[in-house]
Amino acid sequence: MCSIIGCFNNEHAFSRVQKGLIIMKERGKDGYGYYDGSIHLASSPEQLLPSTEKHILGHGLHAIVNVVPQPLEEKKAILVANCEIYNWKELAQEYKIHAKNDSDLLLKLLHKLGIEKTLPLLRGVYAFAYWEEDTLYLARDIIGVKPLWYHLDGKKLSFSSEKKALDETSQELNPRQILKYSLKTGKTSFLRRNFSQTKKILKRDVLLTLQNALQEAVRLEAPDTKFGLLFSGGLDSLLLAKMLKDLGPTFTCYTAATSEQSPDLMSAKECAKQLGFNLRYTILSPEQTVERLKKIVPLIEDSNVIKIGVALPLFVAAQLAKEDGNRVIFAGSGADELFGGYHRYKATDIKKLNEDCYSDILKIYEKNCYRDDVITMNNNLELRVPFLDKEVVSLALQIPPEWKIKDGQEKYILRQLAQNIGIPKELAERKKKAAQYGSGFDAVLEKLAKKEKKSKSKYLEQFYRPKNVRLAALVSGGKDSLYATYIMAQQNYEISCLVRMQSSNPDSYMFHTPNIHLVELQAQAMGVPLLTQKTTGEKETELKDLEIILKKAQEKYHIEGVVSGALYSQYQRERIEKVAEKLGLKVFAPLWHKDQEQELRELLALQFSFILSSIAAEGLDKSWLGKVLTDKDVDKLVALNKKVGLNVAFEGGEAESLVLNCPLFHKRIIIDQAEMILENSCTGRYAIQKAHLE
Repeated sequence: MCSIIGCFNNEHAFSRVQKGLIIMKERGKDGYGYYDGSIHLASSPEQLLPSTEKHILGHGLHAIVNVVPQPLEEKKAILVANCEIYNWKELAQEYKIHAKNDSDLLLKLLHKLGIEKTLPLLRGVYAFAYWEEDTLYLARDIIGVKPLWYHLDGKKLSFSSEKKALDETSQELNPRQILKYSLKTGKTSFLRRNFSQTKKILKRDVLLTLQNALQEAVRLEAPDTKFGLLFSGGLDSLLLAKMLKDLGPTFTCYTAATSEQSPDLMSAKECAKQLGFNLRYTILSPEQTVERLKKIVPLIEDSNVIKIGVALPLFVAAQLAKEDGNRVIFAGSGADELFGGYHRYKATDIKKLNEDCYSDILKIYEKNCYRDDVITMNNNLELRVPFLDKEVVSLALQIPPEWKIKDGQEKYILRQLAQNIGIPKELAERKKKAAQYGSGFDAVLEKLAKKEKKSKSKYLEQFYRPKNVRLAALVSGGKDSLYATYIMAQQNYEISCLVRMQSSNPDSYMFHTPNIHLVELQAQAMGVPLLTQKTTGEKETELKDLEIILKKAQEKYHIEGVVSGALYSQYQRERIEKVAEKLGLKVFAPLWHKDQEQELRELLALQFSFILSSIAAEGLDKSWLGKVLTDKDVDKLVALNKKVGLNVAFEGGEAESLVLNCPLFHKRIIIDQAEMILENSCTGRYAIQKAHLE
């Protein structure tokens, strides 16, 4: 756990680096330093001597393995790193390198082999800046456990462990990218790192292979110093607790809740009693919760309800661990994503479960990792997450799906593993609520928000005004894309622009085509800029065209991510993710695997007004075209689903929709002129020639 920061081609480099180190002071208290052509060290960032150089690297140290101040220098190559390389001693021996600790080994290995050959050798988590001659490299572990943000302003580059130390338009470095920056020209490029999903399926003893891999990860990550475990009594933390206990070191489990009757606390107490764990817990009142919110929301720089609901018990438990003098804390992050732990996975075609797990692991750096890192770092704790060890991740994505969900039971293989290592069956098979519900903090948030007559999102917004992430919304004009956009806007994400793909292929699997021209009116109704890209709609060409328009959105509106209305189309979601990953963008698909009838009912309850603009299915006739759907129509669609298998929300391409009004709009769309064009009794389209806003 450390802070890293840098500023290049900037005459105010020193003041920015010093200010950033002060902002991130809690990340490391064992010493501070910077490099501007020579190394300068001090016991606090305020004591660092000023510099007039325009290229500076800075570092704040939290030492776990030996106290080795940074920046580090090796034959004119410079490194600042926030890293825990668990196999550093083995690598030092293999490559005949004399190293004082993992950071020292990393620098010497980078200098010896180069960045692209070094990174695949590392087993651990890291974020670092490596400066050699006139080139700077920024990189982080491929899952994204350790954070790294950057900001580009013309030829200027700055970077930091935390967003709050940079300008507002900073971006999080995608873990599958290496940023390469030329100090001479100020040009930036990105090197891609391979993290494609393997199609191999594990055929040897699956359970024993996983047990060995996870136990090895726990062994590697267990420190010699005092440490703790974030503990809810759920399967993931219970597995780690049992493995750590069997390993031998003394540790304490930490739990936070809102009452003695909170399910997580009751589970934690029972598990601790049965298996002999040391447990410490604390209970927060609503008033104390508000005080923590004032700290937590600005700290994680995000007002997303789910993130805050999880952050509350995490932060409070971390405070307890800090009080006890711990330097390291373990957590079970990643198990749900890798082993099918979320309820929505049950709606997945079982054969495609690993594709869903892979997709969620790609996104975990945005969803979980930054929040968990800054919360633990703020409490001067190094976070360790064995489930996100790269060997465990690789193995988990090869496990046959039927080992993950079996007979409706999620995380089946982990439950079997738990029993294998001596955890009683009743504890291993117990169902658990998500952290925000099991701890009781979500219910407290609900009460606090209701007291002020606000939604939870609006209530949390008062603690952190900036929007969460700048997004481009892929909008087709239909219900799904606009509902997904609405959900993200409600969760305090900024919709920076709409992106419309205008396909000339009416049979495109990727992009909706009926009445696509009316997205212009929708953008006007929202007051959001619109970017349009024409495409022939051919399989590979449309991906290149999507890349072109998203890159334009990055350059013009500084977007950090993209939101899509993908509901069940694996084809559509995977292709959007492929392009976004290449560009370093985050991907949000808030409707993914939502029940189709539920989606339509929610849309109508939220006052979405939409028509069907095309039909192509048995059971649908011309009476459906141009008609504003109602709850009675949803009843008919449900009946058609039972009768002929029609997808209620048209996920099989049975129909396309057009939104005329919704809560995002300041005005509604009025259709002035339209024509019904029929191919046969159940296939046709509603072509709108003229419409206006009112």
